[in-house]
Amino acid sequence: MRMVGFARALFAIAAASLAVLSLSYGDLALIGQSIPAWIPWRETWLYGSALLVLAASAGLFLPRTALPSAWTIGAYLAIWAATCAPQILSEPISFGAWYGFCEALTGLVGAWILYVMLRWQSRGSEMPIASERAVRAAQVLFGLTCVFYGGSHFAYADYTAGMVPGWLPGRLGFAYFTGLAHVAAGIGIMVGILPRLAATLEAIMMSLFGLLVWVPSFFAQPRPQWATPSQNQWSELVVNLVLAASAWIVATSLRNRAWGFAHQPTA
Repeated sequence: MRMVGFARALFAIAAASLAVLSLSYGDLALIGQSIPAWIPWRETWLYGSALLVLAASAGLFLPRTALPSAWTIGAYLAIWAATCAPQILSEPISFGAWYGFCEALTGLVGAWILYVMLRWQSRGSEMPIASERAVRAAQVLFGLTCVFYGGSHFAYADYTAGMVPGWLPGRLGFAYFTGLAHVAAGIGIMVGILPRLAATLEAIMMSLFGLLVWVPSFFAQPRPQWATPSQNQWSELVVNLVLAASAWIVATSLRNRAWGFAHQPTA
């Protein structure tokens, strides 16, 4: 129960940060860059939805509003994922074209599973989207995004190595190692091989990435090239927080699974 509370609080903070980012940077924020210019009342929708998500983030802490708040945040993330589709259609084999979609999908999975766990706690009526099978589908989607993140470490190895803290030896090797770790965790979650351990290690790795890479970049002098301009720096930090919070939710959803391999009864 404590882990559920921790994951919910972290996700609420992440969603609030995403809303504040949109309010602060508007068109320069991630979802602002994805929304087509031809949409009517574009700025009204952009800022209005951010305010709604900010209110929903606070609502996650209140028992009566937690369920609709999780649903609201999930809808916002689903729209963000949908706005990334045109870029995928134009460059279907590009890692860069898929990145925004996968980040939004990871956050959507977190909101989805959180909604289901809150619904189970409130003992609400059964519905397909809140079934155990639905949670399993969400976990598989999360695993797929982890495999994608791991693959990006190999596709952009030099860029990833440049983000590794200088005090760590073998920066390129570390980029490859963490890429393999993402892939291994994703596969473990998808096929059910030590899924609880895989999800927990993935959550720790995503959390450490923010603490060891993005937070120090704000204090680095001169600022690294990959941490400029400032809106990109804040965007990446906020997205990392969303990914980490979602990973902790996935790990929490697997809390009833054993840490290791289950012992088989002997004949």
